[in-house]
Amino acid sequence: MCALYGVSSSGFYAWRDRPPGRRAEEDEQYVELIREAHAASRETCGSPRVHQALRRCGEDIGKRRVERLMRDLDLPETCVA
Repeated sequence: MCALYGVSSSGFYAWRDRPPGRRAEEDEQYVELIREAHAASRETCGSPRVHQALRRCGEDIGKRRVERLMRDLDLPETCVA
């Protein structure tokens, strides 16, 4: 498999065994907050309103990051009215 992707086996195992980075850990925390904000809106708010809700709560998170995480969670990015 390593030859198929052009990586060394030692590099693959080093990547596999490496702990998650800071950004990945932050994303996990934001995922929970996004789920809570989306559920609080009775699952009708999209990324702009979820972003606003997180900012009002004091979270320092960007609009694009909220969009990406919501897309990864298969949550609608636009309001459902």
